[in-house]
Amino acid sequence: MSKVLVIAEHDASTLNESTSKCVACANELPDAEIEILVLAKDGSGIAQQAAALDSVAKVLLIENDANEHALAAILAPQIVTLASEYSHVFGPSTTFGKDLMPRVAALLGVNQVSDIMSVTGSHTFKRPIYAGNVVLTVEAPADLPVVATIRTASYKSVATTNNAAVETLTDNTELPQHTRFVELSAGSSDRPDLQTAALVVSGGRALGSAENFDLIYGLADKLGAAVGASRAAVDAGYVANELQVGQTGKIIAPELYVAIGISGAIQHLTGIKDAGTIVAINKDEDAPIFEVADIGLVGDLFKIIPELKDAL
Repeated sequence: MSKVLVIAEHDASTLNESTSKCVACANELPDAEIEILVLAKDGSGIAQQAAALDSVAKVLLIENDANEHALAAILAPQIVTLASEYSHVFGPSTTFGKDLMPRVAALLGVNQVSDIMSVTGSHTFKRPIYAGNVVLTVEAPADLPVVATIRTASYKSVATTNNAAVETLTDNTELPQHTRFVELSAGSSDRPDLQTAALVVSGGRALGSAENFDLIYGLADKLGAAVGASRAAVDAGYVANELQVGQTGKIIAPELYVAIGISGAIQHLTGIKDAGTIVAINKDEDAPIFEVADIGLVGDLFKIIPELKDAL
């Protein structure tokens, strides 16, 4: 039997969909028994959301004032305290998981398996390397716990018809004092979350300025879509780096991805290769993005976007 502990990602009120996708991956393990760990200051509501995920046997809840902010240095020791009871510890391959899970692996003295995209055995997994151009089969030692991040773009969320038990734990782990929360600097938006949105509109360097990027925001709002950007647009200062899509940004799998003024560098294509339908708008008919696009439109984005908005 594979006993799996999935670490819940949340924003202190809402469970992130990445947790559900980790459960979907854990379901591929033979005879999997899946439990979710919620670390929060006040996590009862989050725990109930986790308990609704299908295939989850139990939700563990540790409430501690120190867990108010998701600091990897604070969360990792609490996870390690429980890890000896599990064969696998899974976290999402998101900013949260990429920050947290290497610390968990280091404290347990094991190597992390990164970006699992499929499971072929209890300790055998497939993961992409070389910007997704090669799929590597990795076998982890059977006598050690598997600490892994899950490529959320490779999985669909599980259903929410479950009603698993929630167990509140008392944790007396001595937490480090060398790390403290100072400030969170992040943009606020009513648009869907880029990591989990079904529709995404992204802009590239061809927009020319931060002001011109308002064209992307306007089209996204018309579609009810999340907003993304290429690395070139982020490096040019058009948008914050939290919107970057690609190998060094967010890897996403929306149903529809609209790439506007994006040439299609390999690192960007890595982030969108699991998208359902890719639409590309670019004035350069030889742009690499057209090689992967399902629908391509050659033309001036400054004319095409207003026309699209008027047609919607």
